[in-house]
Amino acid sequence: MELHIDAIKRDLTGVVAALGDEEAVEQWRRLADAIEPALRLRLMDLLSEAALSLNSQLEDGHVEVRLAGRDPELVFVGEPVAPDEPPAPGDDLSARLTLRLPQGLKTSLEVAAAREAVSTNAWIIRALARTLEPRAARRSSNRLQGFARS
Repeated sequence: MELHIDAIKRDLTGVVAALGDEEAVEQWRRLADAIEPALRLRLMDLLSEAALSLNSQLEDGHVEVRLAGRDPELVFVGEPVAPDEPPAPGDDLSARLTLRLPQGLKTSLEVAAAREAVSTNAWIIRALARTLEPRAARRSSNRLQGFARS
């Protein structure tokens, strides 16, 4: 991120130099140093939004923003796909549920199931089971998790 912040400061210093004199450039440099923390924070926000956007497109993992000192990095964290397990004794998959869906959602479910080469019913059962299983650290679509190391 340091390279990008320095590049932005250099670019804007060039613009100020073309518009003003050396005093204006010096004032800009002081201002640039003062706004650097805010710029750094906004760039972190941008990386976080990018990670969240990518997460909504991933099926078997998620992207985290990690800090190593002051340098952020986007890291893919894979989540193993649970193997199909046979139904537990007494769980014969005979319960029925009538569900009305918008046609677009039904189509999306069928596409997702086809991508995994399973029936739509099996895909929905797996998705519901994953949603209901307790996990110590769950991520949601509106929260980003990760860690920082110095």
